[in-house]
Amino acid sequence: MRRLFALTITLCLIGSLAAAHAETWDLRVSENGRFLTKATGVPFFWLGDTAWELFHRLNREEADRYLENRKQKKFTVIQAVALAELDGLDTPNAYGEKPLIGNDPTRPNARYFEHVDWIVNRAREKGLYIGMLPTWGNKVVKGSWEKTPQVIFNSQNARVYGKWIGTRYKDTPNLVWILGGDRNPEGVVEVWRAMAEGIKEGDKGRHLITFHPNGGGSSATVLHVEHWLDFNMIQSGHRAKDLPNYQLIAKEYARTPVKPILDGEPRYEDHPVNWKPQEQGWFDEVDVRQAAYWAVMAGAFGHTYGCHPIWQMASPKWPKIGQARHEWTEVLDLPGASQMQHLRAVIESRDFLSRVPDTNLIVNNPEGADHAAASRGDGYIMVYIPTGKPVEVKLQGYRRGGAVRAWFVTWVDPRTGEFKQGAEMPGKPTFTLTPPGTPGRGNDWVVILDAMAR
Repeated sequence: MRRLFALTITLCLIGSLAAAHAETWDLRVSENGRFLTKATGVPFFWLGDTAWELFHRLNREEADRYLENRKQKKFTVIQAVALAELDGLDTPNAYGEKPLIGNDPTRPNARYFEHVDWIVNRAREKGLYIGMLPTWGNKVVKGSWEKTPQVIFNSQNARVYGKWIGTRYKDTPNLVWILGGDRNPEGVVEVWRAMAEGIKEGDKGRHLITFHPNGGGSSATVLHVEHWLDFNMIQSGHRAKDLPNYQLIAKEYARTPVKPILDGEPRYEDHPVNWKPQEQGWFDEVDVRQAAYWAVMAGAFGHTYGCHPIWQMASPKWPKIGQARHEWTEVLDLPGASQMQHLRAVIESRDFLSRVPDTNLIVNNPEGADHAAASRGDGYIMVYIPTGKPVEVKLQGYRRGGAVRAWFVTWVDPRTGEFKQGAEMPGKPTFTLTPPGTPGRGNDWVVILDAMAR
């Protein structure tokens, strides 16, 4: 009897430890509907990278190198695709395996997915989540620019495949599902709905689900009220410098019912602007910083970085597309990739779940490159100043248990992550923030105002 009792206690402890371990990974939408948290209530900042061809094009040694690099740069989510965009059905992976038998979604090739399993598990060992796309969108609907159709899904086999892949990863804690894949859902909503419902049946609803739309699109346009869509995603895209992604974020932030919002594909570093590098040049670290801070200050719960050669894992083994000018191994340490961790540090440095966007804090705020973005939380205000020009701030409407007596000013350099302590500033109704340095492109700053009572 004593042995039976001891065994029972041991099994209970093992079960409790397993449950506690799962809670450190499993994600939930926060109570206010604006953010993601761990199941324990700890806030989660989504700092993503688009590695769309990770499962398809890299072997295990290469994948480990990539994941370790992103771990060191404090990324939290890697966005990758099971049925890849670039001839993902007919060109085998690094081990000679194709994902489906006879390109039939109801007949997945387990040996292909063993490699996917390895990468997902290796990511978990490094503290990284996988934002997994079960398929790229070109397997559901053909894009107008595509010459070779790869459409294989309908509402019947999408549910079967969704249930299969959901079941396969039901015990995987470091996972978020991303449906879509550079496609808007108009005309094929029933296919995506069937896949989502299959996934939820397979993983018992354990993992969150979102949708990655086409450039300039938003999951909310058609899918906002879908019961399976846990948070919204926009793709601000690659067409222009100073593209006001803050406007897209603000539009979806204002929707009801409330759901978290994220820019899941902004302008990529080392990407030709509007695919016209001779006329318009290439996006650089200034462009990716601007998009990141604009989005988060406008209400996004995180941000996804991207690099043109990396998403496609360009190398001598694989053809470069979209005028990519480097191999993926040459651009792992571009400045913008390293600087994204400073955005995470800024947001995590203050109360996370109370933060709300507040454009009314800025007086005569212009559109375009000089647009300043502001948000506020419990006892603090954050302002992103993109080109180093003075910004006038008004605080008539800001209250925290009465008027603020004074503010403590901290300047943050988004290039280095250095927090530069300023001075105490009286709590006047309006005041001007003048960044260090000479105004101009690339002299962007974040200023944090902390109420002295804090």
